[in-house]
Amino acid sequence: MKKIPKQEYTAEFKEQAVKHAQAEGIGVAARELGLVEQTLRNWVKAADAGKLVGAGAKPVTPEQMELSRLRAENARLKMHVEIFKKSDGVLCEGCAVKYAWIDTQRREYPLPTLCEVLAVSVSGYRAWKRGGKPERTRLTDPQAVALMKSIHAQVKAAYGSRRMHRELQGRGHRIGLRRVERLMRENGIRARHKRRFKATTDSRHSMPVADNLLARNFTPAAPNRVWTGDITYIQTGEGWLYLAIVLDLFNREIVGWSIKPRMTADIVTDALTMACFRRKPAAGVIFHSDRGSQYASQAMATKLAEYGMTASMSRKGNCWDNAPTESFFNSLKNERVHGTTYATRVDAQADLFEYIEVFYNRSRRHSTLGYSSPVRFLEEWISKHGDQQSKAA
Repeated sequence: MKKIPKQEYTAEFKEQAVKHAQAEGIGVAARELGLVEQTLRNWVKAADAGKLVGAGAKPVTPEQMELSRLRAENARLKMHVEIFKKSDGVLCEGCAVKYAWIDTQRREYPLPTLCEVLAVSVSGYRAWKRGGKPERTRLTDPQAVALMKSIHAQVKAAYGSRRMHRELQGRGHRIGLRRVERLMRENGIRARHKRRFKATTDSRHSMPVADNLLARNFTPAAPNRVWTGDITYIQTGEGWLYLAIVLDLFNREIVGWSIKPRMTADIVTDALTMACFRRKPAAGVIFHSDRGSQYASQAMATKLAEYGMTASMSRKGNCWDNAPTESFFNSLKNERVHGTTYATRVDAQADLFEYIEVFYNRSRRHSTLGYSSPVRFLEEWISKHGDQQSKAA
C-alpha cells in the first residue's frame, strides 16, 4: 500500500512550528500541523535550551521547566477564552446545537476542553456522535446562523456561500445552498472582498530560460509529477517580506515555502529544499515557474539538477501559464493579508505560516478538489490507490 514518506523538516519550518506551539499550546499545534506531539515537544525543548531547533536537546534547567509550565498554563487559558469567544450564540442553545458546534471544532481544540467551556459532558457528546436523537434534528435558522458565525470566525472570513455550504455538509448538516445564501445575506456574514494584485516577476535579465513544458496542463494524474513555484510580497511595518512557495499541482498543496526579507535566489532554493524534504519525490518531477531572475539563476539550476528535476517556464508576460500558483496567492491575499496590518516581519511570518500549514493545506475546502482540503484529497487518493494495488498483488 502506498504511504506518505517519512518527512524531514527544514530549520525554517521548525522555527515557525515552535512559535506556533508556544502561542497555541503543543497539543493543539501538533494536531493542526499534522505532527507527532512528542516531536514538536522535542523541538520546543531544544528551542528553550537555546539550541538550533531539532538539533537535539540538552538538560533543561528548573527555570526553563517553570517557564514551559507557565507557557502551557497560559496556552490553556488562552484556549478557553478563544473557545468562549467563538461559541458566541451557542452557549444559550440546547445540547444538540452545542454538540454540533463542538463537532466543528474537534480539529482545533481538545474534546474535554470544548465540553468544559460549553458545560456539557464528553459522554453526552459521544452518545450524540454515535447517532442519538439530538443530531438528527434539523437545524433551525438561529442554530444554522450560530454555526455559520462560528465557521466564519474560524476561517477568518475566508468562505463565501458555496464553501460555507460545503463546510456545513461536510460536518454532517443537511442544508441547501439557497438557504445558506439567504441566511448569510440576512445576517451580514460575508467573505472578504477580492482585490487585484501586482506581479512580482522581473524577467529583464540575460540568464537562460527553460521551455514551457507544462503548456497549461494543470491536472497531473498523480502527486509529485508537476510542481509549480512563484514569489509574492507582503507589506509590514518593518518593510517588505517575500514569500516563495512550491505547489504540487495534483492536490494543490503547498509542499514547500520560504519567507525572507529579500527576494534573492536562496528564497526559491530554500522553498524547493523544504518540498523535497517533505515529499522525497523520485527523479523526473517537472518544476514550472515564471521567468523571474530567481528561477533562472544558476543556484536554482543547480538545485533542480541535484533533485533530478526538469525546469519549465511560462511564456514571457503570460501569467495564465502559472494560473494555479497565482490563484493561491490571490486566495492568500484576499482571505488573510488584505485588511491585516503586520507591525513586524515576525508577525507576518507567523500569520503566513498559520494560513499555509494550518488552514490552507489541512482545512480549506478547494473547489478544484471537489471542496476537499489538499491534505485530505491526497490521503483519500493514497488510500484508494493503495487498496487497488493490494488487490492486484
